[in-house]
Amino acid sequence: MPEASTLSLFVVAAALLVVVPGPNTLYIITRSAHQGLAAGALSCLGVMVGTLFHTAAAALGISALLLSSTTAFNLVKYAGAAYLVYLGIRTLRRGDDPGEEKGAMAEKGAGGTFFQGMLVNVLNPKTTLFIAAFLPQFVDAARGSVPGQILFFGMVLILIGAVSDLAYAFFAAKLGSRLRGDFRFPLQPYLAGCIYLGLGAAAALTGLRKP
Repeated sequence: MPEASTLSLFVVAAALLVVVPGPNTLYIITRSAHQGLAAGALSCLGVMVGTLFHTAAAALGISALLLSSTTAFNLVKYAGAAYLVYLGIRTLRRGDDPGEEKGAMAEKGAGGTFFQGMLVNVLNPKTTLFIAAFLPQFVDAARGSVPGQILFFGMVLILIGAVSDLAYAFFAAKLGSRLRGDFRFPLQPYLAGCIYLGLGAAAALTGLRKP
């Protein structure tokens, strides 16, 4: 268990970093605005599990191995970018029929929406870099198991991220509903598709700096 001062510093630093929308948060916002709060909440849950995966990988040293290999890092990076581009193209193709996207979600079920959110985060190279660089800064080897401390800080980070992302999902869903209902915003699916494509491009351009 870390010292109270260290934990307080971590909570403040994590909250400041998490509240600024990154790729995962933008994905959740887009899902919520386009498909509603249920899809956004399920995507948020998937992202949380993805963050837990990254935390466990950091604790076990897997992230360090991944970041030490440019080839392995690029494989994950381009797989994540390709998946986001796929989501973008699919959303754009269904843009003329907004009901088709919701029908596809209903057919795929909650599990499918959750899995997509998890996969987007697991294949997000920015999350790998962030977790591997941020969590170890608060670890004190003199206070016990280093992997255990990384897991602890990771769980705190997940809780903070969940509160922030769910708040974003709620307001994005409200805005999306208003755009669809009050103003009949016909470009919403196309905007969502373009955001997915933009996130895919950002993931593809993520670099791995060698020391």
